[in-house]
This record gives sequence, C-alpha cells and structure tokens, in this order.
Amino acid sequence: MNELPQQLVNGLLLGSMYGLVAIGYTMVYGIIQLINFAHGEIFMTGAFGALTVYLYILPDGTSMLIALPLMLLGAILVSTTVAVGAERFAYRPLRGSPRLAPLITAIGLSLALQQAVWAWYPEAKSARTFPQIEGGPFHIGSVTLQTGDIFLFIAAPVSMAILAYFVMRTRTGRGMQATAQDPDTAKLMGVNTDRIIVVAFALGAVFAAVGSVAYGLKYGQIEFKMGFILGLKAFTAAVLGGIGNIYGAMIGGLVLGLAETLATAYISDIPGLDQFGSQSWADVWAFILLILVLLFRPQGLLGERVADRA
Repeated sequence: MNELPQQLVNGLLLGSMYGLVAIGYTMVYGIIQLINFAHGEIFMTGAFGALTVYLYILPDGTSMLIALPLMLLGAILVSTTVAVGAERFAYRPLRGSPRLAPLITAIGLSLALQQAVWAWYPEAKSARTFPQIEGGPFHIGSVTLQTGDIFLFIAAPVSMAILAYFVMRTRTGRGMQATAQDPDTAKLMGVNTDRIIVVAFALGAVFAAVGSVAYGLKYGQIEFKMGFILGLKAFTAAVLGGIGNIYGAMIGGLVLGLAETLATAYISDIPGLDQFGSQSWADVWAFILLILVLLFRPQGLLGERVADRA
C-alpha cells in the first residue's frame, strides 16, 4: 500500500496520454460518425515531426527549454497536415458511402502512414531515442516524478481547458455542436459543415501531437509502430467515456490508465493470479475493462442512450 500514491500518479499520467489521443477519435465520430483508425498513426507522425525539428532544424546542443516549444510546434504542424490531408483526399470523397468504405480506408491509411515514416526514417525499424529535458527526478512525499511527467501533468489540463473554451465560447465551437446534432439543419442555418469537419480533424491532430511529445519525453524513445496499440487504447478510452463526448474521452482515458496501472501492480498479489499481473498483461486488462463497460453500460460513462438523445 505504500506504493499506492505512486501507482495512482502513474495511472493518471498514462490516462492523460490516452485521453489526449482519444479526443481526436471522439470529435471526428461525434460530427461525421467516422471511426478514424488512422488517428494512432497521426499521433505517431507528430512524434517524428518533433524529432525531425530537433535533429535537422535546430543547431546541435540547443537547450531543451528552447527546443521543446519548437518541437511541439513541429509535431502539431506535421500531425495537422496529415490529418487535414487525410480528411480531404481519403475521407471526403467517401462521405455518404456505406460506412464500411471509410473504415477500410482508415485501416489502409494507417498502414500507409506507418510505411511512409519507415521509409523516411530507415532507422525507425528500431526505436529512436527522443531528446529529454534535463533535471529531475523530483520527489513529492512517496511520489517520484520525471521531467517528462511534469510536462504531461501541465499539458493535459491546459489542453482540455483550451478545448472546453473553444467548443463552448467560440463561433466555430458552436458550429461544431450544431453539426454534431444535425448536420443538414446546421447547413441550412448557414454553417459551413465542410469547414467544421476539417476543424474537427485538425483539433484532434493537435491534441494527438501534444500526446506524442509527452510520450517521447516520458518513455525516451519512439518508433513507427507506436501508434497502433496506443491508438487502440485511446479508442477504447473514447468508448469508455462515451464516444462523441469530448469530456468523456478524457475521463475514459483516466479510468483506463488507472485500471491498467493498478491491475498490473496489484493483481499479482492475489493468490492464484500472480501470472496475470505482469506488464505483458496490461493490454489485456485494458480491453477486459472495455468489454465490461460495453456489457453493462454500452453508451459509455458520459454517453447518452440513442432514445434519450432523440
């Protein structure tokens, strides 16, 4: 039990990362009912965009205090460009098609982005070292934090606060709400739904880019396959919170991160279950949680039943 505060912090950190990526899934689905399975690779391209800025644009020896904002900007530019390009050239021509067509396209785009990064970075066959912020670790009571953890603790709530303000207080945010509720009526009322959809893809990519930089700072390395499993878990977080609910995406991420961390830390202490508590079972427990939620509350933690919404 002395490790519980540390495990809770670890779970919140992991969940914050899941939540940042899950926002992209839930925003796009909430507006056009598309599950963008390439979003995990948009997250991955952001990490390599940040690494490209550090390796090929900034002078050698640049302090991370100066490099980090520029790396974050590079990640956002790359992720946003990929996401907006995907919407314009891969998804928009299929709008109105049977739902299976864009779903298959998303899977194909995911594989194409992986191979594109692999071709651009031949060294990406193995994990690439990600630059780290000097300093730390920092001790708060029995809790130990690395510098990358502090970045994530700051970035996640600030990102959510900015998103909440944008959606609730800006004209474009209100347009997004109207398009999500009824795109045909929103279009009749003068809302440019095509623009709103592009904004949704772009915003999701921005949060994925922030999450990708946080991932690199936390784990110290990135690879071209990193978006696959993390993307699936982020999608799981979006479903847990209620797909289409942006606040639910972050809450679902936190719940998933805590459940995964606590399960791997403490299940091994239960007699007869010691083999199920290793880190290799972390993914399994995450999807077991998803199955339980779908069985007992299929609309998610903050979602509404279709009949209630109607």
